[in-house]
Order: sequence, then structure tokens, then C-alpha cells
Amino acid sequence: MTAVTVKRFAEQIGVSEERLLQQLKDAGVSDKTTDGDLDDVEKTKLLSYLRGDSGPESTDSQGSITLKRRTTSTVKQTSRTGGARTVHVELKKRRTYIKRGDLQRQQADARKAAVAEIAARVAAEVEAEAKLKAKAKEEAERKAAEEEELKRASLESKPNAVGPEVRVPGDVAAPPAEHKTAGRREDKTRKKKGRDKAFGDQELHLVAGKRSRRKARPAIKPRKLTSATAGQHAFEMPTEPIKRIIDVPETITVAELSQAMSIKAAEVIKVLMEMGSMVTINQVLDQDTAILVVEEMGHTGQRSAEVDPESVLYAEEVQTYELHHRSPVVTVMGHVDHGKTSLLDYLRQTKVAAGEAGGITQHIGAYRVSTERGTITFLDTPGHEAFSAMRSRGASVTDLVILIVAADDGVKPQTVEAINHARTAGVPLIVAINKMDKDDANSERVKQELTAHEVVPEEWGGDILVNEISALTGKGIDALLESVLLQAELLDLQAPIEGPASGTVIEARLDRGRGVVATVLVRSGTLRKGDVLLVGREYGRIRVMTDGAGKAIQKAGPSTPVEVQGLGGVPESGDVASVVIDERKAREISDYRQSRYKEVKLAKQQKLKLESMFEQMGDDDKTTLNLIIKADVQGSVGALSTTLEEISGDTVSVHVVHGMVGGINESDVNLAAASSAMIIGFNVRADATARKMIESEGVDVRYYNVIYNAIDDIKAALSGMMAPVLREQAIGLAEVRDVFRVAKLGAVAGCRVIEGEVKRNLPVRVLRDNVVIFEGQIDSLRRFKEDVTEVKNGFECGIGVKNYNDIKEGDQIEIYQTVEEKPNL
Repeated sequence: MTAVTVKRFAEQIGVSEERLLQQLKDAGVSDKTTDGDLDDVEKTKLLSYLRGDSGPESTDSQGSITLKRRTTSTVKQTSRTGGARTVHVELKKRRTYIKRGDLQRQQADARKAAVAEIAARVAAEVEAEAKLKAKAKEEAERKAAEEEELKRASLESKPNAVGPEVRVPGDVAAPPAEHKTAGRREDKTRKKKGRDKAFGDQELHLVAGKRSRRKARPAIKPRKLTSATAGQHAFEMPTEPIKRIIDVPETITVAELSQAMSIKAAEVIKVLMEMGSMVTINQVLDQDTAILVVEEMGHTGQRSAEVDPESVLYAEEVQTYELHHRSPVVTVMGHVDHGKTSLLDYLRQTKVAAGEAGGITQHIGAYRVSTERGTITFLDTPGHEAFSAMRSRGASVTDLVILIVAADDGVKPQTVEAINHARTAGVPLIVAINKMDKDDANSERVKQELTAHEVVPEEWGGDILVNEISALTGKGIDALLESVLLQAELLDLQAPIEGPASGTVIEARLDRGRGVVATVLVRSGTLRKGDVLLVGREYGRIRVMTDGAGKAIQKAGPSTPVEVQGLGGVPESGDVASVVIDERKAREISDYRQSRYKEVKLAKQQKLKLESMFEQMGDDDKTTLNLIIKADVQGSVGALSTTLEEISGDTVSVHVVHGMVGGINESDVNLAAASSAMIIGFNVRADATARKMIESEGVDVRYYNVIYNAIDDIKAALSGMMAPVLREQAIGLAEVRDVFRVAKLGAVAGCRVIEGEVKRNLPVRVLRDNVVIFEGQIDSLRRFKEDVTEVKNGFECGIGVKNYNDIKEGDQIEIYQTVEEKPNL
């Protein structure tokens, strides 16, 4: 070992410099500093001290010490190109020394403890064996005494040969002679069995009711558990299939459903494939499909009654409030341009119809009209066929329906549809025959057409009130209002005024300056500014509340339509609106509904994707037109989506990628560019950023304010996407009368044209017994000796078919052409 400084040596052995100096001092090496050197002799003294060789005080030092050594060297490495480089190599060594004295003492103590334990066990075994020997010896002595006693008793019991029997006092009388042999046999058997002392020394026979001692059976040893037998149990095969009752939630994956039925997932997937659904193990199934699968596999499926925040909300005790009379809610329905909005214009003294795009109502409007006899709430619904869902919502929240029929036009398809909506909702119907001021008005014809649809006027023996009016002049309007109020009195409409309000969303939109604006029809209670309103999947605190005229109000009672602001998102038309006292509870219910909606939507989307994928596998030529619809109100989005997706053909279809309320923004353009979709803006426009992206990305954007124009343009676009239709058109038919053989031309058929005409440059088919035997072209067409281009009906000609010489007399030559036609949906 070479000399090294104290500081360097401390680093090598991994101790602090102060501790190393103290250890050197204790080992007898003093006057050392951190920069001083240590030679081999001093290191040896330190090692001896640490090992415990320096005295008893060394036992207090640590039990082990680790020495580290580091050496550095250089190696020159020559490369193939001739150059050389120097590599620095550092070698580290580590060695640990342990105090052997302590370790040996610990091992000796452990051995002593083990020897002591073994000795104790041996002593216990010796003591137990001695006890057993002593007990056995005592038992042998007792048996010997018993045998000696039996012998003595036997000798004393023998009879005297000369005199009478002598008995010793206290002895047992001897048995009769005939029982002596049996008695000795029994005594011998009892001695072999080793009777217990409990029977007494003088008891030689078994007493009645007592049994001899039996040898105990050896205990059955339990089966030794091994790694192969541990955890096993006896299996019992079921005698019949197990039927379970499965609770099916609103959405469930294939894996969860198989686990609930205790069936392999592959079996569930097999059943779904047989039902026509291609799924995976992680596929999300809707509730109806899952119940069908459960029933198909022999179990019973039932809809699970899950505990959700809504059930907690509705389970709360509702306080009963006093009922009061409320105004009737009347929905005005009818065919387009029959005068629904014109009637409300007259009642409100406004000109709403003139301001509507195309002269038709695009939204549901809610208005209150005050009369001398009371207030009436009117709902104006669109008349176009695309707004069927909006008319259905109007009928579901109304008390009465006014059916507007034009006296000069009669009953139309949307009129019949309005009648069906009223019947489905179960509300009374009042007919108003409008446009009686026109010269060609015929109310009797209208009544006859209504009777065909089971709408019979009162004057004809029915129960339907019919009023003849003119929305332009005001004729019959008062009588119509009287009929409405009379019918409302018969219905006895009542609702509580106090308490939290509840109602229905008539329409909702996203206003650029005001945010989300929802038209709510209050059904019961009083709606106040500042209430927390839960509407479908959205909630919020009412910041502003206005009436139909746009005037700010603080509260609204039953049968009052109001516009509210403050919701977090645009609700769906027809959603139920309820006032919730606790905002936290409203947020929980909203989050729960959002999550349930996403799960159900995801399940339906996956199902549609799989179905469409397998449909497209069989028809690769089908083209899809993707659309993104942005509208001013939610009702228009739903109407446009439903109507446009119904427009499809055999080779083209429409798919609405996204539909939302509000203007066209940057996200819509990005989505359209990514999905190759067309953007339709209905009563909305694109902002500045979106317009720049539309120009740069080349996205097709169409703006509309009338639904007719949107439908016509989409139909035209789909027609342009469709491939032209190729149709064969028969031109003529010639019958072969004779066949001539020409050296250069081959077989030439002498024909007579019996239908149409024969043209030279058209394809032909050769028919034999009305069966096509050859298709080709005309090689030559002659009339007498001249080449001609066409031959009319009734004339004879010679026809040579190119590359075909097997023509025979009686064959027919059909001439046809392929015509391209414009596709039609």
C-alpha cells in the first residue's frame, strides 16, 4: 500500500474526515491533519484497532468497515485509419471488513440456545418414557394379583369329598357343577380382555345393562394438503339450466353483460352476430338490445331501477298548494299559408307574417292576448311538413288546438297532420275556416273534407266548434275567441300559483349578444328572476326574464310564456324546466343527465357505424354527402336534420355530421374541412375568422332563410353526385330470311326489317329462339348492291355481323343503343 493523505483515504473508505481523525487518535496515531499522509504501518494499526485487537474499548466500534480504492490509468487505442486516441480508465474497488469476534459470539450463543432446546426436549422425552414404564409395571403387578386371587378363590370353592361343603365367611358361594366349566371359560375371556378395576375385585360376571370394553377405532387421518390438492372442492353438475333475472341498465358493455349472465363473452357475441349486430367485447349496448340478448339466452331481463340524483329530487315531499284558475294555452295549427300567423297579427295588431322569410313561420312563437273575458296564450307553429316535430311539441303542451283551414284551398296534407297531432295529444279541437273574404271561398266544401277525416261540425251533429273568420278584415274573430273561452271554462283549467315553478321549453336559441335564450311556458307555480332553473341537461340561474313583447319582468305565473337568460347551454325544445332550490343539486342532476346522454349517444353511434359499415361492404359505390347545420334556434336544427337525412337514393345518402344553434365559427369550418362536409347556415352567418378560413380551406357554405330552398339545393347536389343512369334503348329488329356465303365477307344474312330501323354503327344481338347467342357490331349493311347507313321498317337488306358466320335462317338481329339519363332521387 502506498502513502495517501487523510482526506483521500477518508473518501476511499466512505467516512467523514473528523471521524477518521478520531479513529486514528484512538488507534494511537496522533498528530495527523487532513492534509497529512498515512503510511502502511499507520493503516495497519488503524485496521487492527477497528478489528478489535487494540483492547476492550474496540468492542464499541462499528461492526464492519468498507474500504474503497480508486485507480486511474490511460490506454492508447489505434484506429484502422492510422490515428491514435487516449482513453482514460478508472478502476474502482470496494472491500468490507466485519468484526469476527462479535459474529463468532453471536453464532456461539445461537448454538448454545439450540443445544439447550434440544436438551430440554430430550429430558422431557426421557421423563415421559419413565412414566409410561412405571404405569406399565403397576398394571402388570395388578394383573398378577388378580390372577393369584382368582386361583385362591377357585381352590377354596371345591366341595369336601367326605363331609358337607365348607364355606369360609365372607367368601362367594360356589356355582353349581353344571356351570363350573362355563364360569371358568368366561373368567378366562375376561382376563384376556383385561377388565378395568371399576368392576371390583369380587365381580366375576357381567351385570345386565353393562357392556365390555371395546378397542377404540383408530382416528381417520385427514388428507394431507399439497400444492396439487389445495383449494379444490367437490363439483356437482347442475341437473338443469340455471335461469337468472338480469338487471339491465341503460347502457352496458358486452363484457359486463356476459359476466352478469355467467356466460363467456364469445357466446354473447355469437348471439349478437346471429341477430345481425357485429360487436366486440368492449362494445356498448343500449338497454333494448341487451334485454333482447338476455331473453335470447334463456334468462329474464328487466330494466334496472338505478338510484340517480333525479329520483332523489322527485322523491322529496312536495308541498300541496291551493289551485287557482289559469289562462288557456291555445296552439294554432294548419297548412302553410293558410293564415295562422295572420290571425295572431290581427289579435296582437302586429305584422309578424310580413317579416317572416318566404311569408311562412320558421319557429314556434308564444304570445299572450288580452280580451274582455280573460287572457289567452297562443302558440304559433310552422306549417311546413319539415316542422312536424315542432308541431307535435306544440300540441303536447297545449290545452286547445285551433285548426286553420283556408276556405279557398281546403284540407291539405299538413292539415291532416295537425288533426292527428291533436288527437294524439288528446286535446279539444276548434276549426277556424279562414279567408272568407275571398270570392272563391267555399266553407261547405271545407266542412265536407273535414268530415272525411272524422272532424264533424256541431251543426252537422258532431262535437267540433267551427268558426268562419277572416284574418285580414277581422270578421268572426270575436266569435272565435268566445268559442275558445267557452271551451276553456268547460275544461276548468287550474294550477297552483305559489311554490317553485315548472314548465316546458317551447324554443331555444343562442343569441350573439345575450347568450342562451330559451322560451319557457310556465305550467305551474311562479317563475322569478334569480331562480335556479334546471332544463333537461342544462341548468343556470335566471339573470334576465322578458315577456312576449320584450319587456323585462320579475315573475311569471301559470300559462305565461317568457324568455329566460342564464342557462349554461342550449336546451332541447320540449325539455321540462323545473326550479331547484339548491344549485348544487341542480349541478349534480345536470352532470348526471349529461353523462347518461353521452353514453346512450355513444351506444347508438357505434351501432349505426357498424350497421353502415356492413351496408357499405356490400355496396362500395354508395356516396355520402356530409352536412354541418347551424341555425338560429334548436327547432330549426332538428327540422333540417330530419328532413335532409330522409333525402337519399340508391347510390347517395345524406349524413348530418354536426348540428348546433349559433353562428358559423372556426371550429365548424375545421370540422367541415376534416370531414369533407358542406355547411348550411339557416338564418345565421359566419364570423370574420370563419370567413377567412372558409376562403383558405375552400369549404362549401350555403346560407338559407327558407327551408324550401335548402331542400331543393341538397336534392340538386345529390343528383349531381349520382352517376348517370345507363339505359338500353331498342332501335330495330330484323328477321333472317336467307343466308348467303360471300368469299371476302363470309356469311351475309338476307333480312327483312320488322320493327324500327337498322343503323350501321350500332351494336347488335343475334337471337335464336328468343335467346341471345352472340353480341357484336354490324360489319356491312347493304341494300341490293349499295352500302347504306340505315334501313327503315318493312324493307329488305343484307347484314354482315362482324366476326360471326354461324348465322342461320330464322334468327333475329336486334339493334340497340345505350342512352345516358340524368339520375333522379
